[in-house]
Order: sequence, then structure tokens, then C-alpha cells
Amino acid sequence: MGMADIAQVLWGDFLKHNPAHPEWVDRDRFVLSNGHASMLLYSLLYLTGYPLGLDEIKSFRQLGSRCAGHPEYELKVGIETTTGPLGQGLATAVGMALAQKMLAAQFNKPGFNIVDHYTYVFAGDGCMMEGISHEACSMAGTFGLGKLIAFYDDNGISIDGKVDGWFRDDTAKRFEGYHWHVIPNVDGYNPETIAAAIRSAQAETSRPSLIMCKTIIGYGAPTKQGTKSAHGEALGADEVARARKELNWPYEPFVIPDELAAQWDHRKQGQAAEQAWKELFARYQKEFPDLAREFERRTARELPKTWGEHKAQVVEALGAQSKPQATRQSSQAVLDFLAPGLPEFFGGSADLTPSNNTQFKNAVTITPESFAGNYMHYGVREFGMTAALSGVAAIEHKGPSLLVFTRQALPQQQRTPQQKSDAARGGYVLIDCEGTAQCVVIATGSEVGICAEAVKAANAAGLRIRLVSMPCTEVFDAQDEAYRESVLPKVVKARLAVEAGATLGWWKYVGTDGRVLGIDRFGASGKAADLFPHFGFTADNVGRQIRELTG
Repeated sequence: MGMADIAQVLWGDFLKHNPAHPEWVDRDRFVLSNGHASMLLYSLLYLTGYPLGLDEIKSFRQLGSRCAGHPEYELKVGIETTTGPLGQGLATAVGMALAQKMLAAQFNKPGFNIVDHYTYVFAGDGCMMEGISHEACSMAGTFGLGKLIAFYDDNGISIDGKVDGWFRDDTAKRFEGYHWHVIPNVDGYNPETIAAAIRSAQAETSRPSLIMCKTIIGYGAPTKQGTKSAHGEALGADEVARARKELNWPYEPFVIPDELAAQWDHRKQGQAAEQAWKELFARYQKEFPDLAREFERRTARELPKTWGEHKAQVVEALGAQSKPQATRQSSQAVLDFLAPGLPEFFGGSADLTPSNNTQFKNAVTITPESFAGNYMHYGVREFGMTAALSGVAAIEHKGPSLLVFTRQALPQQQRTPQQKSDAARGGYVLIDCEGTAQCVVIATGSEVGICAEAVKAANAAGLRIRLVSMPCTEVFDAQDEAYRESVLPKVVKARLAVEAGATLGWWKYVGTDGRVLGIDRFGASGKAADLFPHFGFTADNVGRQIRELTG
């Protein structure tokens, strides 16, 4: 209720979007960082013509409803991203604006701004208090993300009450210090003032803008507006009735007069906006056919036609490595090979480039002055970097992936072509034995080499032991039952999982008859050569565990 007037001006007069095609690539992005105000977003989507039905809105916050209390992402109905953890949406919006600026630098040509959209974000007091907002907004100001426009819902109320008791920052000066364009003291209920602020923000192309909106939480609720009750509690039937009278809204619940519904419907304007962009892109295709094809491939999320061949060459080339190598060095070797075959490849580091080996060969560093690059130095902003990358990736369909690398050198494991293929299935048999195994050993990462040594010794001594390398349990769990059974036969009850970390998560693979060699305590600092024996991660100890399980 407090931000409704601002939303009306933004969505009615400025936001470039097409409800009939929510995935249009050059639409403006809208992020609701203060996600507890999600009913405002649902109302906007319904009124402007997105495929979100009134029945869905009536079942707000009910099990199975699309209208959750904190929606995360459903682009088909117009939800770009909306966050529960405050500040996260603001940081994600920074990533969206970063992606826009990178794409514009790569594809736009004079007279052909095919990437020309804004990222708008609503944020509240909680977003400003969360530390992630500092990291992300400092980064946005440094890199001059002029297409990012944030609206600060400055109502001075949070769940516990008036924030003046615990939040007295001078937010305007703070953001000026970040090199943002700050527009202070905007009346959140004056449409002319709001529109003027948005136009001022759009005119500032070299800096992100913060529009500081003076608002009243629960605006229009006579006894609860401006109080914490309007934040975390239902208004109640009596207060809603009084609010209707206060706001001069005489209609029944969920009834929108036809005249108002027609004024809000944005489908014709949205289709016209997208059509104008398509006509621009058609001219772009004639002038820059190669760039146009590349843009279409990327926005369709398709890999290059040569990707399969290129990937196979990478696997073949790196598979020939025989010397022990830290896996972070192996990672850089992979990046060096992959990057030339993937033009959209983008990397970076939070002030750890020499340590984590993320800067691939021929990488071009992005700077505030030049965005035509593919590598970014985020500074010491790990949290902000990670959140922003959610926006850069525009929310990957299958979720993000985490690769964990070692400092210490590890022995190379020789694999057959079939084993290399099976590695993509999350878990596979690395070393097998004759006949039915007496024990299955499961390892991942740096523990594989230790276990391989122990399993080879056990088999040489006459035991029948299988070693399973499991680089990703989630991927393995997603395989069909027949494959999982072929790797981890149910008949083999004696199982040992080896993990130089917490044992949690491994018990479902070893069962009650198995064991997990791990660390259920805080670790220690030292060299791997000292730490691994200290915690029992040696071939001798793994061999001892095998003998006890098979004994």
C-alpha cells in the first residue's frame, strides 16, 4: 500500500514490458527486493495483463498458489526475481544491470541500441541495513551502472517498530559516497514528483540512481498506517473497510471497474514496444549479420555449434596430463581451453585472482571505462559478487553449480573413455574388482587418490573392493535406478565413504552397515601433508577400515 502510487507511475508510464511475452529480451527488469510486499507485484502483473489469474491472487500465501509470500522467480508470469532475504534482490538487480551493460558493449552499434533496457528495483529499510547492500551498491557505483534505478521505500518502519531506534544512517550521503546519483525527499504520493524523479534518473547515464521515496507503510489504513502492525500483520476486516472509505474505493473486493481495467491493461503498448524493437533488430541483422546471429544464439541459450567438438578436444588434451596438480591449477587449464570456444564466457574473482586461478588466457578485464571484456575484478566483495551473479545469469534453469578446488597437488587418475563419460552422471566406478565386491568405497575430490591407493592394495591382497568416484551427489541421485544400482549394488552392504569434511549427507549411501570417514568438528590449519594424516585420511587408514568392514 505504501509503494502503490510509485508503482502506478513506474508501471503505467515508464516500464518497458510486454505482458503477452514476458521473456522479451530487451524488456525492462523489475525486481522487488523487499519481497514481503509481494502482493503489490501480483496486483501489477494482474492489472497489466500478465497470465496471472484473479483466483491465484485470491489464494495468496496458500499451499499450491503461484502467489507465494516471497516469490522467487517465475518469468512466465512476469516475476523476474523477488527475494525474502532483504538486500538480495538489490544485489541481484546490480547483476542484471551489469549484464545489460556488458551485452550493450558487445552488441550495440551507433544507431542500433538493441540492448537498451533499465533495471528497476524496489528496496526498503531492511535492504539498506543488510550488509550485502553495501557490497553490491558500492560495486554498482564503481562500475557506473547507469541503467540501474533503485527506489528506496523510506517509511522508517520494520517488524520491530520504528527503525530510528537501530538505523540512523544518512543513506543519501552513503550512496553519494558510492558514486550514485541520489534524488532525495521524493513524495511517494505525488505522481508528478515521482515521474520527474524517474526522468532525472534516466537522464543520468553514467551513474546508478537512488530515488529516495518518503512513504507511509500501510498507507490509507486509518489506525494502522505508519505502524509496525501494517508490516507483519493482517489489517483485519474492519480496518480494510475503513481503508476503502479513506481511499475512496467503493467497489467490492477483487472487483476492478472495466474503465480502470482498460486503463491498466498494458498488452497493446507492450506488443507495440516489442514490435518496434523487432523492426530495429531486423535492420541490425542486415547491417551486422554475424553479430545478430551471435546475439540470437546467446539469448536462446544455445551453445555454439562447435561446442561438442571443442569440449571433446579439451577433455582429450587435459586427460593427457600425468603430473600431480592442484585442482585449482587444473581448473585454470580447463578455463584456458574452454574460453576460446565460448564467446559468452565470463569470469572473475573477489580479490583472489592469483590464488584461485580464475583469470584464463587472453581474458580481457572489464573496467569502469570499458565493458567490452570478459573478466571482472569484484574487489573484496564475495557476498555481493555471488548475489550479483544470480542477476548476471538471469537465473539458470537448473540452478547454480559449485566447484571446490584444492591448493595441494593431487595425483592424476587415468580413466577410460566410458569413465570420462560416466563422470557427467555424478558418480561412476573408477576401480573395480573380479566378481561381486565385498566392499564399496566412495570418495570425491582430493580423497580419491588416497582411496585408489588403498583399494589397489586391498585387491592385490586378495580382497574384492570397488572404488566409486562421486564428484556430484545431486547429479548421481538424478540418474535412473538401473544406473545407480550398477554403481552401488544394494547387495553390497559393506560400504565406506571418505570425505575430508562433514559426514552429513554420506550416510544415505553407506547405510547402517557402512562407515563414513570424515570430520565432524572444526578443522585445523596447516599443510595438507600434515593435516590428512592427522585426521586419518591416509591410504593405510582407509585400508584398515576396509579390512574391518570385510572382516
